[in-house]
Amino acid sequence: MTKAGRFLLIALTLLCCAILPAHAGVADGPGANLEVSLITYGPGDIYWERFGHDAIELRESASGEEVDFNYGVFNFDEKNFFFNFARGRMHYLIDAEPTTDEENFYVQAGRSVTKQKLALTPQQTAALRDFLLWNLRPENAVYNYDYYVDNCTTRVRDALDHALGGVIKARLTQLPGGMTYRQQTVRLMSAQPWLMLILDLGLGPYADQPLNAWQESFLPEELQKNVRNIAVSDGRGGTQPLVQNETLLSPNRLDAPSATPPDLRIPLGLAGLIVAVLIIVTWRYAQLAHALLGSLFLLLAGLTGLVMLILWTLTAHHSAWSNANLLLFNPLAFLLMRSTWRAHRNMVPSRFANSVLLLQLIAMLLAPLMHLLPDVIQQNQPWILFALPCWLALAWSLRKPHTSLHT
Repeated sequence: MTKAGRFLLIALTLLCCAILPAHAGVADGPGANLEVSLITYGPGDIYWERFGHDAIELRESASGEEVDFNYGVFNFDEKNFFFNFARGRMHYLIDAEPTTDEENFYVQAGRSVTKQKLALTPQQTAALRDFLLWNLRPENAVYNYDYYVDNCTTRVRDALDHALGGVIKARLTQLPGGMTYRQQTVRLMSAQPWLMLILDLGLGPYADQPLNAWQESFLPEELQKNVRNIAVSDGRGGTQPLVQNETLLSPNRLDAPSATPPDLRIPLGLAGLIVAVLIIVTWRYAQLAHALLGSLFLLLAGLTGLVMLILWTLTAHHSAWSNANLLLFNPLAFLLMRSTWRAHRNMVPSRFANSVLLLQLIAMLLAPLMHLLPDVIQQNQPWILFALPCWLALAWSLRKPHTSLHT
């Protein structure tokens, strides 16, 4: 190419660059071109998906770029991940993905996807964008996860509230919540009954405190519902709904969680009666089976109490602290296991075992009496109904010699 030809090509390139519009993206677009939406994903089938998920979507109208910011990422390869998880020091972080990629994952999984476009001013939108980008920096991305007060939804809620100058919190703290942490947990985990029972057993009084709508917005579906009650300034001296429009982008194709938590009192009460009857029947007709059944109950009671005690004293799982179920199941049960085999040999418990058994019965009877006190809020009636007949039947069988049946 000649020198004149090269000059002409450069000139044409510069001319094209001058006349073609240059579009900024989400990261650098003006606030007036940014649209903010709350994206809510419905619960999934796997137990860690049962609470749902959400994200903040930013869309740059000129370029059409859409990015989802979510706070639900964790890394199994992190050093001491499972040890930190066990002691309640879980590390989560924020992530940003193209909206299409993020939403396609949930659509393919059959989970609902709902988009709520929010009314933020250009200044608020730009401030939200700048905060999210700041949060994405490696030194700011990680946070200490808490199931109820600092999770992927509360981080989204707090980011939106901060951008709006505290409007969301001011409104939602005035509204009562519909359920407690325990009720929401049991409701959402009811599809996995064994895990639901373990969680209900392990939750302490913290999970039964009355909640306002702000606190209950730790769940994506509750935040989605509650932002509909928020009004913001319209810039003309009036107000307008924060949610400008709401669109169901993809319907739920999975079994939806129950709208109310199951009542565990009847099934656990019946289970306790069945175990008690089995203890008495095996004591009467199959002493070896009685010893095995009694040892199994005491082993499980002791292990359960040991785990609850560890959660209270050695971990940061504050929702499991001060668990009154320790009155029902505790490590004292280990000290009684030998007595089941003494009973098998038609021997009464030792004086030490009798003292331990008496102490356990007193503790067990204190559990229902605590509900008469004004400041006791832990709702553990189902486990009282289960444990009471089991312990009474076991105590009766350990202290009654078999020979008394044949005189």
